Amino acid sequence: MVDAKNSLAQVMAGKRNYGNPVPVADLAGEILDPVLRKRAGLSVALVQSWDEIVGPRIAVSSRPEKIQWGRRRDEDEPFEPAVLVIACEGLAALHIQHEADEIIARVNSFLGYVAIGRLRIVQKPVQQHKPERPKLRELDTDEQNRLKKIVSGIEDEGLRLALERLGASVKGSRKRSD
Repeated sequence: MVDAKNSLAQVMAGKRNYGNPVPVADLAGEILDPVLRKRAGLSVALVQSWDEIVGPRIAVSSRPEKIQWGRRRDEDEPFEPAVLVIACEGLAALHIQHEADEIIARVNSFLGYVAIGRLRIVQKPVQQHKPERPKLRELDTDEQNRLKKIVSGIEDEGLRLALERLGASVKGSRKRSD
């Protein structure tokens, strides 16, 4: 794969590199990383990997906001880890508080050094794109009858009904075959 920095430079210079595809995420990361670092102290990689760092239960209602670095008065002062500000909704704040040490360890492990010393939780709405379930089409009577015939040999009523619902959702997600 082509180096993203070189590809970005070529794109910015108006040169195209045919035959060597570069993922858009690499190009976007090269553009967005400096902006995020300057404004929030974050990297795109941390935001993108938030789900894997904290787990899906917490990630669904939280996101990293910014990293606040302490000001050093002179070069002789020792390095102090930063504060990671996390925006979250409702009950996620409680989960984050209880798992703060684990989250700090995971973020530091992800970053590769002890960058974060503590967390600050800010409660506010966290908007995340939740994929909508596809609309299933209605099965016609012929399709319903065929489905019932297929599962009719199953004795356990609960299993038969579950398989019938599964078959209906699979069949309903496909285009009608005439």
